[in-house]
Amino acid sequence: MMRNGWTRARHFTSHAMHPSSLPADIVERLRVRRGRQHLYDRLDCSRSALVVIDMQNAFLRAGAPSETPAARAIVPQINRLARAVRAGGGLVAFTLGTFARSGPDAWPHFFEHMVNPAHAEAILTALSPGSSDHGLWPALELAAGDLQLAKKRYSAFFPGACELPRHLHERDIDTVIIAGTLTNVCCEASARDAMMADYKVVMASDANAARSDAEHLGALVSLAQFFADVRSTDEIITMLTSPRAPA
Repeated sequence: MMRNGWTRARHFTSHAMHPSSLPADIVERLRVRRGRQHLYDRLDCSRSALVVIDMQNAFLRAGAPSETPAARAIVPQINRLARAVRAGGGLVAFTLGTFARSGPDAWPHFFEHMVNPAHAEAILTALSPGSSDHGLWPALELAAGDLQLAKKRYSAFFPGACELPRHLHERDIDTVIIAGTLTNVCCEASARDAMMADYKVVMASDANAARSDAEHLGALVSLAQFFADVRSTDEIITMLTSPRAPA
């Protein structure tokens, strides 16, 4: 049903969120190298996009081939971020992992070498357009103006993998906030490529999910040092809603 302009679905049982605080030695290393821990004090919401990576039934449904239980726990954080971005005139974009069995969008190396045949078949079935598992998790709040974009590789910014960069360019967006699943796979790949494409990147530490605490934190540690500002949902919302500094 629609409430305040977005679709709100029933609640689902959630797995606990990951611990997401960076280790003290990493924080100290950042301060020594940069003179500060964080990259940005505030964000221009009108030039920002929340990029929600692969929050699909294939990753959130219990028993799904790519189930990531912790992803169910981050839905409220993603919804909060989306509301804040929309309220400030920013863009909300949902990517959907989408794989083809053949043709120019096929990914034979991955499916022939990185997973066994049975798992490859399960992934291809689940993440094909038209499959119920391909769709977004129903507890996500969607609104008019949000984008839903197929993503054919891990990174939403890999050339030819997703239409996201075109939409960002058309809207003069220079900042991306990354949320979704898996922290250490598609989310990390997208964050790295976005930074290399000269976007400001903010990684939502408590709005990303992996299959273990170690994998989640490992990705955050790597990203914080070289690719992104790692911030909590509360911090990001404050950054988006802080008044502009006087000219």
